[in-house]
Amino acid sequence: MIKRYMGFQKNNGVFPYIWLILCILPFYFIFQSQSTIEIMVGIFLTILFFVFYRIALVSRGWPVYIWTFILIGISITSTSLFSYVYFSIFLVYFIGNIKDRMTFYILYFVLLISTSVSFNFSIVQQKELFLKQLPFVIIIWISVILLPFGIHNRKERGQLEEKLEDANKKISELIKLQERERIARDLHDTLGQKLSLIGLKSDLARKLINKEPERARNELKDVQQTARTALNEVRKMVSSMRGIRLKEEIVRVKQVLEAAQIQLESEPEVVLKNVSPLTENILSMCLKEAVTNVVKHSGATTCSISIEQSWKDVKMTIKDNGNFKSTKEYFAKGHGLTGMKERLEFVNGSLEILTKEGTTLIITVPNDGKEKRGE
Repeated sequence: MIKRYMGFQKNNGVFPYIWLILCILPFYFIFQSQSTIEIMVGIFLTILFFVFYRIALVSRGWPVYIWTFILIGISITSTSLFSYVYFSIFLVYFIGNIKDRMTFYILYFVLLISTSVSFNFSIVQQKELFLKQLPFVIIIWISVILLPFGIHNRKERGQLEEKLEDANKKISELIKLQERERIARDLHDTLGQKLSLIGLKSDLARKLINKEPERARNELKDVQQTARTALNEVRKMVSSMRGIRLKEEIVRVKQVLEAAQIQLESEPEVVLKNVSPLTENILSMCLKEAVTNVVKHSGATTCSISIEQSWKDVKMTIKDNGNFKSTKEYFAKGHGLTGMKERLEFVNGSLEILTKEGTTLIITVPNDGKEKRGE
């Protein structure tokens, strides 16, 4: 119980104490009156205000108008009889939290006009208690004008952030689902056929072991070779599933280009900030695909790679001096550019191809990681 209370205080700061003071304060103003009847009326109106306020907080639809008009009426009465103007703060909070935009504007203007009229009427009456707290009255009036919009906008922003968080969770789940399907498909394609082959050859070897031992040995050798091939393919597949760091991929790319006798004009420095592992992994895979295309299809003798990061995105440029074929051919199956575009769509990235003086691929992804504290 104590832990829950301390957590509540930590999350809400001094606001619970402010609300508590505003709940008790009416009685101070009520007991300033010399009339017993007025005191009884004031106590009754105060209790009635908080009861109706609680009901209004859980109301939906047209009853909201009824309870709000009653609450505004009690607030005006308290201002006129006891110079107590602070019920307006409760109404500001309540109206600011109304979701429906039309209802919000209607009740906002009703509160603003009624509060302004009651304040001006009390000033005209020259009530001593009211005039003593005139600076606070002005602050309350300004709050009635401005605070409902601040509360309403914060409420809408909070709702939008919740929707965005839900959408991101759904996207994350879809990505996981798609990845599971891809893994299942790869496992089926990699292992399914080979395991079936191992099963068939094992049955055949069992039948031949007594009749034709030599043939049975050959079948078992095939089983052994097929099993090794399947194991190597599984290892490669698992390796490709691990996250690839961009710095490590650049080292591999440099080795590939050297083996293909293509000169790497400049080795890029990789110092990325605020980039998630998923985005870096996709950049690494795209770099691998791009350099593979340079080696296999361009006929280039030089290649340059640059990586630039701004406050909003990371731009990776791969340029070669080879021959560009055609957009249709570049996006054909086997060239990998379609796969690159699909990967980049996961992180809201883009791929641009320029064909002036060779081929240039420009890959752009947004900065999606969060800043670490202290940076």
